[in-house]
Amino acid sequence: MRNKKQIKLDKPIVMVGLMGAGKTSVGRALARSLGISFVDSDKEIEKAAGCSVIDIFSMYGEKEFRRVEEKVIERLIDSAPSIKVISTGEGAFITDSVRQMVLDKALTIWLKADLELLVKRTNFRHTRPQLLNTDSHKILAQLIKDRYDTYALADITVETRDENIHKTLSKVLSAIEQYINKHKQGEQNENHK
Repeated sequence: MRNKKQIKLDKPIVMVGLMGAGKTSVGRALARSLGISFVDSDKEIEKAAGCSVIDIFSMYGEKEFRRVEEKVIERLIDSAPSIKVISTGEGAFITDSVRQMVLDKALTIWLKADLELLVKRTNFRHTRPQLLNTDSHKILAQLIKDRYDTYALADITVETRDENIHKTLSKVLSAIEQYINKHKQGEQNENHK
C-alpha cells in the first residue's frame, strides 16, 4: 500500500478536460493518493436523473443536460466533505456559469491530451453522446480547436501522455504542490509589504 500524500488543501479539486483525457481514472487515483473522497459528476447526474447521460441528451437535449449538470456540480462543491476530487464531463468547464463557480470555489486541473491519444482512448467506448455514429477523429479535433483555450483558464494544466496512470498522477501531484507553494509565497510577499 502506498503512503498517502500530504498536501494541505483548503478546497475541492475539480478535474476538467476532454473525454479520454483521464479525468475519472486520474481523479480517482489522485483522491486515493490524497486520502480524500472522489466523485464523478456524470455518475451523480445519472443518479439524479434516473437515466444515462446519453438518454438525457437524446430525450431532453444538451441545454437541459447542462442545466442539470450545473446544479449537480454546485451541490458536489458545496456538500460535505468539502475536500474531495470531482471529475466533470468534458463540457462542464465550457459553460460560463459552471466555469466561474469552479474557478471561485475549487482548485481546477486541466488534463491536456493530444488528439491521437484522445481518439485512441475513446474509440471503443459507447458512452460518449457526441461520438456515437460519427468520425471521432474529426469531432475531437473540432472540440480541441473550440475548447482548449477555455480549458487553459484552469488553475493547473498537466499534459497527459500515453503513459501509465502512476506517471500522470505523479505529474498532477507535483503540479498541485507547485501551485500551493507558489500561492503561499505570493501571500507571504503580500504580508511583508
